Amino acid sequence: MVASPSIIDELRENHSRALSQIRDDFQRVMDGPAAVAQQTALIDESAKRLWSRFISNNDHRSHPIALIAIGGYGRSMLFPHSDIDLLFLHEGEWSDKDARDKIRRFSQEMWDLKLRLSPQTRTLSDCDRVDPNNLEFTISLLDCRYLAGDEELFNRLRRSVVPRLIMRENQLIMQKLAEVTNARHSRFGNTIFHLEPNIKESPGGLRDCNLVHWLLLLSGIEKLREWPEPQSLISPAIREQFSRALDYLISVRCFLHYRHGRDDNTLTWEAQAEAAGYRVGIKQQERMAPEEWMRLYFRHARSIQRVAIQLLQEIPASRSSLYREFQNWRSRLSNSNFSVVNGFILLQQPGAAKDPDLLLNMFRFMAEHGLRLGTSTEQRIEQASANLAGKMPKGAKLWKHFREVLLQPHAADALRAMHFLGLLNLFLPELASIDSLVIRDYYHRFTVDEHSFRTIENLHRLRHPQSEWEIRFGELFGELEHPELLLLALLLHDVGKGMPGNDHVKASLQAAWQCLERLELAPAERDTVYFLIANHLEISATLRKDIFDHATIEMFAEKVGTPERLKMLCLLTYADIKSVNPEALSPWKAENIWQLYIAATNQLNRNVDQHTVSTHAQDEQIACLKAMAPGLAQKLEAFLEGFPARYLKTHSSEEVISHVGMANGLADDAIQLDLKKGQHWFELTVVTPDRPGLFAKIAGVLSSWRMNIVKANAFCNNAGVIVDTFYFTDRFRTLELNLPERERFKRNISDALAGELDVDRLIRERSYAGRDTPAKVKVETQIEFDNDSSPHSTLVQVIAPDRTGLLYNISSTFAHHGCNIEIALIDTEGQMVIDVFYLRAGGKKLGRTKQEQLRQELLEILSSP
Repeated sequence: MVASPSIIDELRENHSRALSQIRDDFQRVMDGPAAVAQQTALIDESAKRLWSRFISNNDHRSHPIALIAIGGYGRSMLFPHSDIDLLFLHEGEWSDKDARDKIRRFSQEMWDLKLRLSPQTRTLSDCDRVDPNNLEFTISLLDCRYLAGDEELFNRLRRSVVPRLIMRENQLIMQKLAEVTNARHSRFGNTIFHLEPNIKESPGGLRDCNLVHWLLLLSGIEKLREWPEPQSLISPAIREQFSRALDYLISVRCFLHYRHGRDDNTLTWEAQAEAAGYRVGIKQQERMAPEEWMRLYFRHARSIQRVAIQLLQEIPASRSSLYREFQNWRSRLSNSNFSVVNGFILLQQPGAAKDPDLLLNMFRFMAEHGLRLGTSTEQRIEQASANLAGKMPKGAKLWKHFREVLLQPHAADALRAMHFLGLLNLFLPELASIDSLVIRDYYHRFTVDEHSFRTIENLHRLRHPQSEWEIRFGELFGELEHPELLLLALLLHDVGKGMPGNDHVKASLQAAWQCLERLELAPAERDTVYFLIANHLEISATLRKDIFDHATIEMFAEKVGTPERLKMLCLLTYADIKSVNPEALSPWKAENIWQLYIAATNQLNRNVDQHTVSTHAQDEQIACLKAMAPGLAQKLEAFLEGFPARYLKTHSSEEVISHVGMANGLADDAIQLDLKKGQHWFELTVVTPDRPGLFAKIAGVLSSWRMNIVKANAFCNNAGVIVDTFYFTDRFRTLELNLPERERFKRNISDALAGELDVDRLIRERSYAGRDTPAKVKVETQIEFDNDSSPHSTLVQVIAPDRTGLLYNISSTFAHHGCNIEIALIDTEGQMVIDVFYLRAGGKKLGRTKQEQLRQELLEILSSP
């Protein structure tokens, strides 16, 4: 049967009008569940009308066929731009061309309605087996829903074929589902805490909601041998929490689909601000700040992830004999209070959850052995939590319990479990302010509470080092007399970020002092924790100065005071930076933290004859260099004359000898270049006679080639020979994938330094509008001058939004005012640059007039687009 044009036109017009109405209704009240229900009902109606027009209701008598919704559509969860999964189910061989043509016409009309139809045609026997390479189809059958056609055929599928398949292949399906999920979680770093999460695919997203639904159905069918009600398989408390989280995510996904006009589920920075303004997923009338709205997102995602992971871990799997032996060993950990079954802790006594001392012992047990809480254990704790507040141990007794948790190798996981169950805030109420708190600075990857847990986790991971840096810092951690004080400081160091005011360190100190008094720590212990929190940014600040300048080290060591505090502060900085985001602790930063630690240790432990030791150490290094290159002995001494001590400390012996060789070549070519690819970045070394604007020209060429400068060093000896080294990453892999481009890149450097290439013109020619990442956060430009930190130079610190050519603009300004860059320390945190320069003009520090001229010109340049 062929529908008349008028009927099809009417259907299209009604469909378009209904879609607009659903969108208008959603944008008025932001009710996602209502929108997906309306969307599903609309598609149901359209599908049934088209079925009745193109596929006769009587056709299934001679050719049994049923129209079935599967997947998300089968769950009646159809989003504005979701795929519409339809199954045309028939029985046995089917070769009727007329019927096939009708199905093809039906599908075409659905596509003409601008619907994302994904049709499949299968027989009952096709549905009775699992294809390991197409698990998605088998899983989609769990959500099959009858629409039209042969209802008896559908009933056979749902009542017989699918349950029989699940009972026969349950373990295989669950294992494959677990593998797919673990791979997906791994792509997102196994964490819900992403700056711009994908609310469908990320851990804790809608895909995990579906996973919970599927696992409950699979488990229920296997046990009951019939279709269960999924709600009956989950506790009321968890079900209510899960349901709220699901409704929230449904509303957010609808918002994103309408906002983007496509199936785009990324909760971008800008979308977060809009969603907060529209109060998406929440019922309150007041506008909510984006960070507060994201706090809700992370709390809901955490609820979903918790249930999903618990169900995944309870999947029975065929394990190796070694794994079974390991689980048997774990089971022997059981005692009179707890039993361990398959790696989960179960309470032996029904009333145990009401005993806070026993609970704290259980979390210590969990932290010690790397176990998880069983679902029934969590449910008992949640039921008892309301009565625990007045029974909590206090003072030194609470600190004794908590100290034991912090010292165990899996402390972070135990803290996360306590935090999720609401117990951590009962023990340490100061932590409530940072629960799921988002810092919108495009540098911090995680919420503040998760960041704090990760700092503790990263310290304990030093017990099993995987790199040279972890070996070094791990040795320090093993030497601490009271590591629990450092771990407590890490837990509390950022609590002030959730409190009013702009100085989070000050707020953290106020909260920490109350906490330390309540825990009744000894005065000396309080002082140590207080010192660590007060100075947890001190090493990062010191690294923006010349850490090879004796005055810098002397000032830093005096502030730290003792070797033990130095170790703690070094480890705190290591863990703090490493926990910001996966890229924050670069090898360069790790090296600088270690160099600062060594220099400060020597300062704290030095004998009175400091200059003799320093001179002797330098003599030994020079002697070593001469032994490595005896033919360069005289030239080596002349080359090194006048370099600051920093030069020998920042370059290896092999690099110094290479520089001497390059200096020897200046007679033939006044510009010596060396470009090499390291493990993490490219390294460009320039040896040439000093001249005005040299540093700026190199930075300008790098900028024109879209290179991201990570750090830079600049040195000059008494002979006026400079050694400038730039470390940069090749964001677009220009030099890596096109080897001939390396030579052209080096020629650009040489020509620019020789004055044969206009760097400004090169930048204009090679610049492309829109290539910079759009600014996500507002960074206030700050310029500070300091004439006290160095005996011979003026320090200039520039904080500004990162952009292409920034270093070139800054260094060109210095050159224009006759300033020589002695040292350049380049650093980038997210979209904020923090660059420190040691400047001299005419061989002296900068006067106030010169400083003010530079300040005004830099502010003007940095504020221009």
